[in-house]
Amino acid sequence: MVEIEIGVLRGQCLDRRIDDPEHLVREIAAWQRQRNDAGARIKWMFTIEKARTKMGRAYPRTAKESESL
Repeated sequence: MVEIEIGVLRGQCLDRRIDDPEHLVREIAAWQRQRNDAGARIKWMFTIEKARTKMGRAYPRTAKESESL
């Protein structure tokens, strides 16, 4: 999700040269305020089951989940 947000930041805010670090900080803060005020969200469509199918070791079943199988 962080990578998605960084991509959005890059496309919406950092798509031009900003050569002053203080200006960069102000631009990012303004972009962040606007994004938060708009209630921007990421629609996460990758379910736990899909994650387990693709990357089973990274998403092991909990003891409780294993009992219900």
